[in-house]
Amino acid sequence: MQHDVIVVGGGVAGLTAAAYLARAGASVLLCEKEKKVGGLVTSFERHGFVFDGGIRAIENSGIVTPMLKQLGISIEFLASTVSVGIGSDVIRVASKESLADYQALLERQFPENRPDIARIIEEVRRVIGYMDVLYGIDNPLFLDLMSDPQYIFRTILPWLLRYILTMPKVRTLLLPVHEHLAKLSGNPALIDIIDQHFFKDTPAYFALSYFTLYLDYRYPRGGTGTLSRKLEEYVLAHGGEIRTEVEIVGVSPGKRTLLDANGQEYFWRKLVWAADLKTLYRILDTGSIRNVKARRSVEERQAALVGKRGGDSVFTLYLALDIDTSYFSRIATAHFFYTPSKTGLSTLDLREIAGDPSAGTYTRDKARIVAWTRRFFELTSYEISCPALRDPALAPPGKTGLVVSTLMEHSLHRHVQEMGWQEEYEQLCGECIIEALDYGVFPGLKGSIIESFTSSPLTLEKRSGNADGAITGWAFTNKPMPAVSSLPAIAKSILTPIPDVYQAGQWTYSPSGVPISILTGKLAADKAIKDLG
Repeated sequence: MQHDVIVVGGGVAGLTAAAYLARAGASVLLCEKEKKVGGLVTSFERHGFVFDGGIRAIENSGIVTPMLKQLGISIEFLASTVSVGIGSDVIRVASKESLADYQALLERQFPENRPDIARIIEEVRRVIGYMDVLYGIDNPLFLDLMSDPQYIFRTILPWLLRYILTMPKVRTLLLPVHEHLAKLSGNPALIDIIDQHFFKDTPAYFALSYFTLYLDYRYPRGGTGTLSRKLEEYVLAHGGEIRTEVEIVGVSPGKRTLLDANGQEYFWRKLVWAADLKTLYRILDTGSIRNVKARRSVEERQAALVGKRGGDSVFTLYLALDIDTSYFSRIATAHFFYTPSKTGLSTLDLREIAGDPSAGTYTRDKARIVAWTRRFFELTSYEISCPALRDPALAPPGKTGLVVSTLMEHSLHRHVQEMGWQEEYEQLCGECIIEALDYGVFPGLKGSIIESFTSSPLTLEKRSGNADGAITGWAFTNKPMPAVSSLPAIAKSILTPIPDVYQAGQWTYSPSGVPISILTGKLAADKAIKDLG
């Protein structure tokens, strides 16, 4: 059977694309290699506790809410107030005025750097102003402008003028945030405390805008997976087809077919690739492309992707605790960014466990890796989520589930796996996190654990299919970036040199998250619909 459009990848980008294709009346099939759709926007239940398996909250960014409204999807969003803590010192981010509390937090930790902190906070205020412009209105792509033509003159055109004036200022902040902060302070520890929350070489404008993004976080009742489940329901209700446990292992543009791991072929008129981009170009039958110019463009694209890395990954500890949520609410909020020590991660170097530095390998000395790892978990920053603090139904009465994550090298976990002690290493990492939290901000936590289990960068790689276990697409360290990274050019991000194939999701634009995945999913669907005629 031939479909108008086949979407490969059942994350939020693929689901969005499929939803808009089904809405337009196209014959659409979505193929997902896992047992359920959702990708990194998913929740799961275990022994009465509901945990989020990917993102911990959802930011609107002028995209999520209007998308849901346009599709007629109803989701109840709960407040997801953020806390930030260093050691036992915690502040709550309730409004933009909380930036003063953040400044005071930093000054308490680094009293000798008050002038530096003042300059940094002033820079954060400046970037917040830019972001208020960039995300100041609902994205017009998700609005029915024909029903309200005055909206164009009343809202969009004034915003467009502010946008045009703001973008050149944003482009002055493209340096990695640690380099930008080094211009404002000479204290590496102070820079670390701000920088180590973010991916390696995150652009300054993106990192310094996070304070305002914290205010945009929302949590769907039932868990973050509610968003994916509602999109899935919409696709099915509008005639779309979803097949899970279908891994695509071959793409033939010449025959317009897909081949799955079981040998079944699928025929398409248009294809939206919303999965790992390296996989697409690896399994692509380039020889089937009859147009010589197109084939050369595809081969150039394949060559350009060689050596390019996926972005940072995370190690996650899941805890089921015999503690009431009130214990945690007295200390922090349901979404908590926590650093146990103000020492900073720059005092710890991966080269301490290097094997052959020129080859980027690690030592095979297990004791050295263990010692380094223990130190890492004492210094790193954590993202801690307490689902039941937002929605009490997500844990049994009187108990609490915690999701604790930290950025961690995929390559190190791969190395340990090749040495043959990955399971032991994951257990060590989990124990280190428990020690850090019990000794620091949550005393007594260790003695209240009902159950604990972990997810490593290798788990994310297997579950999502993302190269290097990446959680936001391409690494910022790639030079040049193998994706569109200019917001005005985002409409081009969905285009590929492969005839009748479009792309959507994390790998199409950098930096990327849920809003960008939704936006590119919609753009890809619109382009496919237009080209189908």
